[in-house]
Amino acid sequence: MTANGSPYAPHTDAETEAMLSAVGAEREEALFDIPAEVRFDGSFGIDARSEQAVRAHVGRMLGENDDLVEFLGRGHYDHYVPSMVDHLSLRSEFLTSYTQYQPEVAQGFLQVLFEYQSMLVELTGLDVANCSMYDAATALGEAATLATRVREASGSRVLVPESLQAGRRGTLENYLAGHDLTVESYPMDDGNVDTDALADTVDEETLVVYAENPTVRGTIEENLDSVGTLADDHDALFVLGSDPVALALLEEPASVGADVVVGDAATLGLPTAYGMGLGLFACREDFLRQVPGRLVGASEDDDGRRAYTLTLQTREQHIRRERATSNICTNQAWVALRTAMHVAWLGADGLVDLAEDCVVRARDLADRLDEIAGVRAPIHDRHHFREFVARTDQPASAISTDLENAGYAVHAVGEHEVQVCVTETNEAAIDGFVAAFKEAAR
Repeated sequence: MTANGSPYAPHTDAETEAMLSAVGAEREEALFDIPAEVRFDGSFGIDARSEQAVRAHVGRMLGENDDLVEFLGRGHYDHYVPSMVDHLSLRSEFLTSYTQYQPEVAQGFLQVLFEYQSMLVELTGLDVANCSMYDAATALGEAATLATRVREASGSRVLVPESLQAGRRGTLENYLAGHDLTVESYPMDDGNVDTDALADTVDEETLVVYAENPTVRGTIEENLDSVGTLADDHDALFVLGSDPVALALLEEPASVGADVVVGDAATLGLPTAYGMGLGLFACREDFLRQVPGRLVGASEDDDGRRAYTLTLQTREQHIRRERATSNICTNQAWVALRTAMHVAWLGADGLVDLAEDCVVRARDLADRLDEIAGVRAPIHDRHHFREFVARTDQPASAISTDLENAGYAVHAVGEHEVQVCVTETNEAAIDGFVAAFKEAAR
């Protein structure tokens, strides 16, 4: 135990006083600006309870949650996670390995992360994938800042779809606030990129062109070749957003000119976790030294056996500050491990089958809703993946409320538009959902 009572902050009173004197502060509290309303006052205000009482209390609180069957999507998707993933990922050697700095004691974890990277390389057709980012939004932000380092010509415009989720756009804008860059929108046409309007928008000041496949409204983008060509013609980076399930079926990003692929890899390996994700990041080998986060590499030990290690770490805590390419201080390694396990469990054929089902289920449910008087589904004349937008004669808010009262949840995305997402986890509830939708649409 140290002089100040903490084994984790080994400073004596004299050392603490010397450091405070060096920075001109009288007390440690002066180093922090914590609002009074959230400042810890020494008490949590939680009454002591026995374990049994706590379990009963938490159970009562959880029982107040609405028990809804979710037909929600828009970036958060619920696919069945096999029990094998839980059983293997919950092994102590995975749970206790926060970051694999010591390869000699973390070979199993490092190998799984190497396999995760290899899976993304195969799915995207690009050369390099890191072993995870926080989520899709931060991966997009990192792609834009990477562009500032690798693009030869000057440029200050980052072009994104006008339908980009507000949360992802907000994160992107936060990332670029210190880079003197601006985020601007380009129009969409019937759910997909309006390539004519994009051609009029992109110019030599464009640093990044970002597109998504599938789009946030569930449409499968048909113009990726054109988007990639427009970006390349103006020396801009083409960044594509997707996910591992969609990548198993849709156009390979490398084949349409994508320089970077970002998105949420937690569509596999995790149940629906609103707010928590797993950012995927893959790019061309030209950008290897500019990749944010960490890379796991394969080598050999002294005995010639295959061995794995962290071969590239780019945050400032690991290298000189001026050489850092990212300040993300951790990653989603454990979630990436779960995603790799899920992909391995599915196998190549199983992953393609799952992706094909995402097209068929969305199409079939849209056909059934389209038969309801006062409903048109889907509103976009496109192929769809997992989800689609339906137009309702009744106000969307009223439809959403009536469905909620009947035990179902959907997104209201416009005055007369609702968005519906279907996967294998809610497929069994489709008949009841359609009946409730018919009642709500009257």
